[in-house]
Amino acid sequence: MSAQTITTPPPERNEPMTAVAAPEQQARWWESRTARKFANHRLALLGLAMITILTLACFLGPVFLSHDPLWIDLGVRFTPPLTDGFLFGTDPLGRDMLARLLMAGSVSLLVAFSAMFMSTLLGTFVGLVAGYRGGWIGAALMRMVDGFLAFPSIFLLLALAAALKPTPTMVTIIIAITGWMEVARIVEAEVRSLREREFVQAGRMLGLGNWHIMVREILPNAMGPIIVAATLTVARAILLEAYISFLGYGIQPPLPSWGNMLGGAQQYLATAPWLAIIPGVAITIAVTSFNFVGDGLRDALDVRDDKA
Repeated sequence: MSAQTITTPPPERNEPMTAVAAPEQQARWWESRTARKFANHRLALLGLAMITILTLACFLGPVFLSHDPLWIDLGVRFTPPLTDGFLFGTDPLGRDMLARLLMAGSVSLLVAFSAMFMSTLLGTFVGLVAGYRGGWIGAALMRMVDGFLAFPSIFLLLALAAALKPTPTMVTIIIAITGWMEVARIVEAEVRSLREREFVQAGRMLGLGNWHIMVREILPNAMGPIIVAATLTVARAILLEAYISFLGYGIQPPLPSWGNMLGGAQQYLATAPWLAIIPGVAITIAVTSFNFVGDGLRDALDVRDDKA
């Protein structure tokens, strides 16, 4: 009887498996559904183009101008637009309106973007903690938000502006203090709807800490509403800065802003209307453009349109 040789296959090696996505599966951001939906929103594209042009003009334009925005020349005061080399005319002190408009735009936009960043950061923090923790902590935080919202923001804005030194930094802080509550409510509602989702439950089962779950798991999934709210906050901040500067509690001359340019033009509406029309048009274009972009982002980030 011959011995039967039994051969066994060699043991399989447990080699690490690496998932390599196919090139066609690695969608570029400009080919994504969100980008396509935003690109199909014509008003949003128009708003984005106007914001880009306005920002570049305000921050880079003064470098290429021959007139100093602070230079006073009483010999050319009240020069109408398109006269003697002044595209937008001059003001009561003979200062070039175009140079002052661009310098004022850089101040107003810088205040608006800084206030947006501060208010979005504060509102996101409060809404994230309130929405995730819930209970008495969430209730206390949201009642604080309701208390701020119950007080008219314009009165609070004017009270703070009148009591504090009206520097650009202080104006930025005042606008941020009066504008974070809406962001907090949006974030709290979004986080509250996400905290019981499967990926959050999985994070808890893995023993991840609360801050890790909030910052690394929940916050990225709530970025859509936050981005939309931040975009609309810029438009609101531009209006608020113009409002308090128009009343004399904001940016102080000789540093120009769109708001104090409007305020200084009140008494010259009949004799030199361009002094009010030019900064007023700039404010309108900026606010409308940011609102267009915000509407486009809201539509592009809305996943309900994809549900069949």
